[in-house]
Amino acid sequence: MRTIDWVDGAIEIIDQTALPVEERVLRLTTVPELITAIQSLAVRGAPALGVAGALGVALAARLHADDDQKLADCVRAIESARPTAVNLARGARRTARRLPDGPDAALTEALLVRDEEIAASEAMATRGADLITELCGRAPRMLTHCNTGGLAAVVGGTALGVVLELHRRGTLRDVLASETRPLLQGARLTAWELTRAGVDFRVAVDGAGPFLMARGEVDAVVVGADRICANGDTINKIGTYAHALGAQRAGIPFVVVAPESTIDPDTPDGAAVEIEDRSGAEVTAGFPAANPAFDVTPHDLITAIVTDRRTIRPGSGDRPDS
Repeated sequence: MRTIDWVDGAIEIIDQTALPVEERVLRLTTVPELITAIQSLAVRGAPALGVAGALGVALAARLHADDDQKLADCVRAIESARPTAVNLARGARRTARRLPDGPDAALTEALLVRDEEIAASEAMATRGADLITELCGRAPRMLTHCNTGGLAAVVGGTALGVVLELHRRGTLRDVLASETRPLLQGARLTAWELTRAGVDFRVAVDGAGPFLMARGEVDAVVVGADRICANGDTINKIGTYAHALGAQRAGIPFVVVAPESTIDPDTPDGAAVEIEDRSGAEVTAGFPAANPAFDVTPHDLITAIVTDRRTIRPGSGDRPDS
């Protein structure tokens, strides 16, 4: 199953808000429909958002080929639908550069973005599984956070793709899938993907991860990223920072897996990133709430960053922009 794709002149996505109760496909035929899907998290995950941005511009080109102002407004709206993840704006801008050549050229570029993300998932799975095997030296017990599988990409995934590759090799012991507030992407989406793959796992309630590491129940932590800064600071789903601190204290590897397209050399460090704050209605019944969607993990807490092209070791002085 592809999380997102171009089908007969429209964008089709798996509605991630309906899982695991219902496997529902949404057909998006307008830019406002796409933006609503992005903001409601019906489609989410950095690689999938990059493809959504690219396909969204291609859709806009078909709908508004004779209205340059409307087309420009659509591109800006898509780019800014969610501010923290770099892939969304990057996919939209890349496709927008082909707009002068017409709608067909824009679609060709968008489909190239899709195909590159699929290839990146395959490369990350192999590279990441090799690294985890090197670092752990045995069948590891892995902890993941949020959802980083095929639902967050097109197929395959980033961090969860590494876990699934270890499972395919027969060298995975088990998985702890962090619950992940506020929308339970781990308890709903990662659990759904692991069940489909036949992987042994448990859902860990949010906040339990560092204690489970301290208790010796985790051999390595593997997470994705929504943006990786020039110095290696990593922006990911809220709760990631706590897992990194727990891993450092427990003396176990903390590995980030993300495509090269998630590295943003124009952002020097985590302090320069706008962190999305979501509505308190997602977590409370009308009471005041602090609901940041992401946090920043400092580069010195990261054992390695695995991309589809290379392995970077920020804790040893490597920088993604080098």
